[in-house]
Amino acid sequence: MFGWRRRGRENARAEEYAVDEDFHEQEEAAVDGGPYDREEAPDDEIERLDLGSVRLPVPENSQLQVEIDPEGPVRAVHLLTPSGRLTVSAFAAPRTGELWQEVRQELANQLRSDGATVRFEDGAWDTEIVADTPKSSLRFVGVDGPRWLLRGVAASPAADLDSCTKLLHAVMEETIVDRGSDPMPVRTPLPIELPQEIAQHIQHQQEQAQAQA
Repeated sequence: MFGWRRRGRENARAEEYAVDEDFHEQEEAAVDGGPYDREEAPDDEIERLDLGSVRLPVPENSQLQVEIDPEGPVRAVHLLTPSGRLTVSAFAAPRTGELWQEVRQELANQLRSDGATVRFEDGAWDTEIVADTPKSSLRFVGVDGPRWLLRGVAASPAADLDSCTKLLHAVMEETIVDRGSDPMPVRTPLPIELPQEIAQHIQHQQEQAQAQA
């Protein structure tokens, strides 16, 4: 249904990666399979972007946008697709799981306080949040795993949210989460580590910007 980049294909050029240092901010049936814990990762031909804590399949005709904290750490990595923007990130969770239910309600409350219209809908894995704002429509998806929570966000114009959501589900279904063995507080974002090629390209962009300042 969706085109993934496959192993053996020439790596994407550095020009495909966009940097935004100051950026702030269903499927119709249940999904079988992933997202996968590192211990149960499938041996398939899908080429995944290795970000350390998560390994994401990259849809065809998409680009990366890296959001960097002014202090240096990577805040988020977004996939920019023709139907909208996808963001997938992982967090530390308790062994008992079921963190998404708690986080979901807090997210809904925060969105409402920011003026968004919020509703809950059944999703691929669990109940999901749909929020309408003056700028875009959003869908928040959560999956509880072994000591981790994987959260995905689709952001697009209202007319494209369904197709953007389906693509988000497809990406999350093939995502691999590497929680690591180190203890960390619940809800701590799992660290994002950029591949060397992308990190070097971003550093080059930053140096050029500083030289022109």
